[in-house]
Amino acid sequence: MWIPTEEEKIGVVICNFRSSTCQALVLEIGETVQILEKSEGWYRGFSTKKPSIKGIFPVSYVHLKKSTVTNRGLCETVVPLEDPIITETTSTLQEWGVLWKQLYVKHKVDLFHKLRHVMNELIDLRRQLIQGHLAQDQTREIKRHITVRLDWGNEHLGLDLVPRKEFEMVDQDQISISELHKLGDSTRQRHGDGCRVPVSHHLFINLKSFTYNSISEDADVFFSLYDTREAKQISEKFMVKLNKNGGPKNPEKVDRLCALFTDLSSKDLKRDLYIVAHVIRTGRMLLNDSKKGPPHVQYRRPYGCAVLAMSDVFHTITDLKEEKDFVLKVYTVLPSVRSGSEEEIGSGTHAVHVVPMHTVPIPPSGPTNGCNNENEWHQIQENIIRKSNTKYSAPSTNYGLIISLQLLRGELEQIRRENQAVFNRALALTRKLGFPDVILPGDTRNDLYLTLERGEFERGGKSVQKNIEVTLYVLYADGDTLKDCISLGSGEPSSSEYRSFVLYHNNSPRWSEMVKLPIPIDRFRGSHLRFEFRHCSTKDKGEKKLFGFAFTPLMREDGTTLSDESHELYVYKCDENATFSNQGLYLSLPCCKEDFNSCPNLPANLPFQRSPKETFSVSTILCSTKLTQNVDLLALLNWKAHPDRVLDILGRLRQISGEEIVKFLRDVLDTLFCLLDDNTDKYGPLVFQSLVFIINLLRDSRFYHFRPVMDAYIQNHFAGALAYKELIRCLKWYMDRSAEVVRQDHIQEAMRALEYLFKFIVQSRILYSRATCGMEEEQFRASIQELFQSIRFVLSLDSRSSENLVFTQAALLNSFPDIFDELLQMFTVQEVAEYVRGTLGSMPSTVDIGQSMDVVKLQSIARTVESRLFFFPESRSILLPVVLHHIHLHLRQQRELLICSGILASIFAIIKTSSMESSVQEEVEMMVESLLDVLLQTLLSIMSKSHSVETSRGQRCPQCTAEITGEYVSCLLSLLQTMSELHFHHLLNNFHSKEELKEFLLKIFCVFRNLMKLNIFPRDWSVMRLLTSHIIVVTTQFLSPALHKNFSEADFDFKVWNSFFSLTVLYINQPSLQLEALGPAKRKKILDKHGDMRVMMAFELFSMWQKLGDNKPHFIPGMMGPFLGVTLVPQTEVRNIMIPIFHDMMDWEQRKNGNFKQVEAELMDKLDSMVSDGKGDDNHRELFSLLTMLFGPYPSLLEKIEQETWRETGISFVTSVTRLVERLLDYRDCMKGDEMENKKIGGSVNLMNFYKSEVNKEDMYIRYIHKLCDLHLQAEDFTEAAFTLLLYWELLQWEDRPLRDFLHYPCQSEWQRKENLSRKILHYFNKGKCWEYGISLCRELAFQYETLYDYQSLSWIRKMEAAYYDNIIEQQRIEPEFFRMGFYGRKFPFFLRNKEFVCRGYDYERLEDFQQRMLGEFPQAIAMQHPNQPDDTILQSDAQYLQIYAVTPVSDISDVPQLERVPERIKSFYRINNVSRFHYDRPFHKGPKDRENEFRSLWIERTTLILSRPLPGISRWAEVERREVMEVSPLENAIYVVENKTQELRTLISQYQHRQHHGNINPLSMCLNGVIDAAVNGGIARYQEAFFDKDYISSHPEDTERITHLKDLMQEQVHILGVGLAVHEKLVHPEMRPLHKKLVDQFHMMRTGLHHGVPGVDRFGAAGCPGVNSPRGILSSHSHMSPESVRLIHRHSPLSLQGSIRHSSSSLSSHTSSEAGGNLVLMNDGMMGEHSEDALHMQPSPSSSSLSSIRSNSSQIINSAPSSARGSPSLPDKAKHNREVMILLPSHRERTSNMYYNMAENGQNNHMQRALLQQISPCKPCADPHMNLPEKVFPNTPGSWSLDGENREPVSYMPTSTGGVIMPPVPPRSFPPGHFLMHCDAFHHQNSDPPPALPVRSLRKSPLHPIPGSPTSPQSALGG
Repeated sequence: MWIPTEEEKIGVVICNFRSSTCQALVLEIGETVQILEKSEGWYRGFSTKKPSIKGIFPVSYVHLKKSTVTNRGLCETVVPLEDPIITETTSTLQEWGVLWKQLYVKHKVDLFHKLRHVMNELIDLRRQLIQGHLAQDQTREIKRHITVRLDWGNEHLGLDLVPRKEFEMVDQDQISISELHKLGDSTRQRHGDGCRVPVSHHLFINLKSFTYNSISEDADVFFSLYDTREAKQISEKFMVKLNKNGGPKNPEKVDRLCALFTDLSSKDLKRDLYIVAHVIRTGRMLLNDSKKGPPHVQYRRPYGCAVLAMSDVFHTITDLKEEKDFVLKVYTVLPSVRSGSEEEIGSGTHAVHVVPMHTVPIPPSGPTNGCNNENEWHQIQENIIRKSNTKYSAPSTNYGLIISLQLLRGELEQIRRENQAVFNRALALTRKLGFPDVILPGDTRNDLYLTLERGEFERGGKSVQKNIEVTLYVLYADGDTLKDCISLGSGEPSSSEYRSFVLYHNNSPRWSEMVKLPIPIDRFRGSHLRFEFRHCSTKDKGEKKLFGFAFTPLMREDGTTLSDESHELYVYKCDENATFSNQGLYLSLPCCKEDFNSCPNLPANLPFQRSPKETFSVSTILCSTKLTQNVDLLALLNWKAHPDRVLDILGRLRQISGEEIVKFLRDVLDTLFCLLDDNTDKYGPLVFQSLVFIINLLRDSRFYHFRPVMDAYIQNHFAGALAYKELIRCLKWYMDRSAEVVRQDHIQEAMRALEYLFKFIVQSRILYSRATCGMEEEQFRASIQELFQSIRFVLSLDSRSSENLVFTQAALLNSFPDIFDELLQMFTVQEVAEYVRGTLGSMPSTVDIGQSMDVVKLQSIARTVESRLFFFPESRSILLPVVLHHIHLHLRQQRELLICSGILASIFAIIKTSSMESSVQEEVEMMVESLLDVLLQTLLSIMSKSHSVETSRGQRCPQCTAEITGEYVSCLLSLLQTMSELHFHHLLNNFHSKEELKEFLLKIFCVFRNLMKLNIFPRDWSVMRLLTSHIIVVTTQFLSPALHKNFSEADFDFKVWNSFFSLTVLYINQPSLQLEALGPAKRKKILDKHGDMRVMMAFELFSMWQKLGDNKPHFIPGMMGPFLGVTLVPQTEVRNIMIPIFHDMMDWEQRKNGNFKQVEAELMDKLDSMVSDGKGDDNHRELFSLLTMLFGPYPSLLEKIEQETWRETGISFVTSVTRLVERLLDYRDCMKGDEMENKKIGGSVNLMNFYKSEVNKEDMYIRYIHKLCDLHLQAEDFTEAAFTLLLYWELLQWEDRPLRDFLHYPCQSEWQRKENLSRKILHYFNKGKCWEYGISLCRELAFQYETLYDYQSLSWIRKMEAAYYDNIIEQQRIEPEFFRMGFYGRKFPFFLRNKEFVCRGYDYERLEDFQQRMLGEFPQAIAMQHPNQPDDTILQSDAQYLQIYAVTPVSDISDVPQLERVPERIKSFYRINNVSRFHYDRPFHKGPKDRENEFRSLWIERTTLILSRPLPGISRWAEVERREVMEVSPLENAIYVVENKTQELRTLISQYQHRQHHGNINPLSMCLNGVIDAAVNGGIARYQEAFFDKDYISSHPEDTERITHLKDLMQEQVHILGVGLAVHEKLVHPEMRPLHKKLVDQFHMMRTGLHHGVPGVDRFGAAGCPGVNSPRGILSSHSHMSPESVRLIHRHSPLSLQGSIRHSSSSLSSHTSSEAGGNLVLMNDGMMGEHSEDALHMQPSPSSSSLSSIRSNSSQIINSAPSSARGSPSLPDKAKHNREVMILLPSHRERTSNMYYNMAENGQNNHMQRALLQQISPCKPCADPHMNLPEKVFPNTPGSWSLDGENREPVSYMPTSTGGVIMPPVPPRSFPPGHFLMHCDAFHHQNSDPPPALPVRSLRKSPLHPIPGSPTSPQSALGG
């Protein structure tokens, strides 16, 4: 039986659960389940991931959690009882888990690994929190770490910002919006924060090893911090004892030689600090001299020193708590040779920084007369730091001290907790000398630091100086030596005596060695120090002889300790036999000069005699919280001993340091109040001054921690019951004097101390009242009343003329809010509030005081609002009016806006927490009346300033920052949030006139619009954005009835209504409300919280539209665009609401104008701009279609239109818009950032054509022309960019009509714009190397300039035209490939779907490259493996099919210059440009295949594609308009193949005759070998067998003429081969003679074979007959591949290799010839390596019927893969390589063979031709015969081809090009205004960037064509 659960409500799945039971849930580990019922080991409930699916699961699979349940029953809410931060961490980790995997998919590897690390850390921290074994401060620290990581992850994953308070998420419903804003704004600081407490830093040092092991003696290393600027040590020493091997002397200290230098302030870190390490060895006197002293006598001797600059440490240690290693080389006192240098050596995984150390040379033995360098030991660190290298040499090794350093920050106790491992290593705490910056009350310390400075000793009759050792003892008054009171450094235990190090042979030693004397406080008084001086002999016995001593007491007779200064002590003589058992014998003697002066009458017979010439100096520093060196302080504490000096002592209290006062704070305060009780009249004012001084002392950040000590004293120890009277009297006296006194320093100090003065006053009154049972209550109240009158008097004074008074008032206002809590102890809330109101009211208004006082006044008000007093409703009702009054005045004048916003935020926070109280409604009403209007005005002002500053990019004014805008927005939203319907009702009814109401509505609507336009809140702060939207929609719902009521019908006001509609449109389009872009969880959360606010606002919009009535036409068509933006929101309900509005607009427009052209135009403009911006979706096109299935209360638009009389025009309108939307959405998809350029260009062309052809919107058409041009420029398609701009150029006329500024064009005349455009187009044609098109434009511009007699510009354009001719002749141009593409399937964009295109490829781009590029652009596409046209199944499929193969351009023969004298490079341009027909061939056998000779039955199916526009054009793609298919007979194919091969031979041989290939004859050798070898092995012979057979001739009488033509071609080819062999013989290298001989032999065999079947072959000359002219002009040729070779050729076959170089694939070539070709390549490899550039002149000649190779651009020939490695569509699949894609290849078009156009050597002949042609046409494409080529590589060659016949007729089927020259008319004498201002001053070379502003085209509106071929003869020219 299932029973509802009571306690078991929520659990976590601890094991995956799968069950075959149909009722069971499927659960995964970690899921949260909510439990509804239970029954016998089973639960029934649901997973929180899928709450709609309920099922059962076993009890054992779930871990239960405690929870709270609200609304028990079906809709109960269960919340786990756990720390909220644990809940947040759990949910966040679950959310991150999904996003983390996506990072891997998106290849964001770095963030992927970082997030994984952070997630692991969070899991670990969460586990620690759940265990609950942490202390309170540890828990807080764990929470801090968790929140830092949560915020980091949310930020990097683009998730929402989580506002927090004390590490926990805040509930936005529980706090005001102002407070929420403050929590989210990390830069904001609360007013009234206490003084910022300085943070302490600590330096951790760990000595890892001392590797300089040449000492072989024990050593002590002392580390300290040294300030080089002040030349003093600032810390104690850290001491390490090492043995002679360099390890720790104490074995227990291995790996424990570490210390922490504590209490370093931020100021200390900025000092010039160094870590100094002194090394003192313990052993012989001289390290390298065993004779000096016996081995058993040990001396402490200086050995070396090392330093490390802290600046280097900070530079290396970049992160807090990062530990780095450093190596310190040691300056030694041993001689060394080389100086060190700074270096860095690797050590494990991190770098070790080596600091160079040098050596201090010391004489090896014996004394020196003047220069003993141990004299400088006391300043060795200074010398090292100053780099006094002249005195030193460096050790040759890198050995030294290896230390690791780490910088820690924070309180010591906190660091101890966080670094347990460090503190567990016997860490030595090394304190700073003197007190730290922050002195804590409980910090007890009593340390005296003693430094042995120097001594002056007599030689004592010895020939050498002494080796002096000083021994120090601390002795008590009874003569006992104090045990363990001397510390050489932290890290080692204290000792009872100290022995100094010995300086060798030095009577004036300078030690500068510091020791610490931690003497117990109870033993300090009466103790003294004794210094004993001994000479250390270096003779055999090694005796230490006592020769003197000195002493000093630690405390003076007046109770003060030794002062912090240097003390020069007297040295008294004694010997080894002297006894010190009775210290009274010497303590009676003077210890120093000051002591001697104080006791002049000394007896003559002293026990010890002072040595007058000997002195000994020490210095001391006292760090004690119990002892003082200050006489005045002691005198004050003991005032009863000298009552007559009290006034003097009180007067000197200010001169005592703050450290001394806070050490004895309680004693000092007791003394002061004791004096006040003793004699109020006499001591009162001085005690008051002293008290003020001490109170202000605690304001110092160093002593800020003593404020609790003061508070504790007042509460627990203060006993001055009568003090309040004198304190009030003195305070009032000070205030009353403020108007009279000029110097007011003392008054200002009293004002600053007001808080603690009142604490003393109140506590004193409480004590008095307690003691007297409340006597004198009235007198006390009266005195307080009088005191407040004095306060008001001070504040009311006019301070503008007195700066001192300003400071007094400021000090008073700053301290005033601090006294409220004290007053509340004595008075009621209302009484205190009245006092405060009177005081705040006494302040002058903003007009009467300066700006500085303005700030102070507002800060005082702010702290008043934040005080406890303001939280009481009784006081708030009293104080709020005066606070609002001051804020209102400041907002009106726009002054101190930031502080005002802070005050308002505090008020709203208090009102939010008090919202249940009845008085709050009145307070809100008060705030609405006072603030709402001025808040709106302020916000408008701030936003306008902010906008103007940003647009002008000037200095940001502090009042216009985003911070202040956000503050005031949050204030306005807080106010609107607190307003109820009643408040809005009162507000709207309180306006006196409609004008006031109108002004208010316009303001609030404008502010709301700005909130949505400007990014007030960051994008990740969705909580604030959603709250803003919610408040706006609620407010709008309250305001819209007033709008309808007051401004409809007769009182209609367009401005207000328009403002309302603009607001609603902006609101619905807000990015933060587009829930479709959010994840499911976040969307559900928002819908549950606020609902879909877009729908709410859309209903409001529709409701108000309906209420417009007859005023609707005011918004047609103006609101069409904005309303359209609403329909672009992907929300069905919103769209349904908008349909009737569109119908209304069309209906009203139809009524008004009889059509809705305006609506249509506006709609299209807005559709374009919005969809281009990325709005809209695929569903939007259905909004206007008949197929729309819209749900909701309204019918579709078409349904409504069909009921109207204007049905046809309406449907046409909707259809047109639908087609536009289709194209716009395709364009938007194409323009996405990651799409390829081709898609973007295609989408732009499609849309541009629509605007031109279908809707005729010229401005949109021009706009897209320029967008398309920009895309071409980005892709560096300069030719296409030029053609695109020509579309705009053709729209312009050469007229002076003025044009407005448009896009980037300025206001100018139409003539000027067309000229500028012409120059730009010329520039792009030049960069695209399409100079022929540019020449026509040059002529057009020239005509215009000539018409205007603008000869300067005319000269410029003619020079440019000439330069273009030069470029045509001289510069290399790569012929592109052309590819046919078919896009099939419904998944392609609209402009590609089921269409085919031809694309002009990029330079050097081959078929495989193009196919890969297209598949990359369409990654979902499937490559079709056949060339056949697809069927309907493919066309209508929901997929993408891509079909690609190469095609050959078919140029319009009439346009191509055909005369033989025209250079090949000129003709080649016309073959591949302005081409609109392309073909590809497919071989097939018609009828049965002829098995004897398959060429008889081999037909060609030739498919011709006709394009909609020629290439090149406005895009690299052109759509195929139609296709034509024809069949080519076998005989025609043979003619075609032989003729092409002959032409190829002509071209190549001609180049070698003119020496264009410069010695490398490999291309010629390969070409000859390919033709002759193929012919010998059956090539031409197979044609002969096939077509010259009698049976064939008789059976095909219609082919007689063609057979004759084929015979002529064969004869011609034989002749040309003979000429080629003759040329080859002249140029062939000796090593290649065998090849030439083989070619000649095979040529004779070929001729012999042809002689029998081809009559007339013998009439040609022999192979060696040079100079015989060919009867035919040079033609580009192609070879034919035999049927056997129509197959896939493996990439690595020899044929493939040769094919990649020469593309010799003659129709009859066999495998043998291929191998021969391959061998040829191998033989000539070396030669080709030397002249690789000549290989560029080799051109491929693949067969027109071959489908197994593609053309290769000339410069690709050598390095690219073979073109023959591609599949043929006519072959079965088994013949294809499994990695190849079957692509249909074209028959190859003619290729240009020569790279350079060569001038004629025969200058005379050329000049005659030029002269003749110049008479005919002034603009033919020819060059100056005297002009050299840029390369200057080839010599000039004859201009006529050596194979050309003299009187040969042109080939019949290739007509000569014709053309005529039209001479320009005489220009008119008129000039456009300002024309000559646009002249180009100088002509720049055509290749320069940027261009000389470029020119334009013909007067006709026809497309731009290249210049026609130049006339080739007088007849043809005149005939044309």
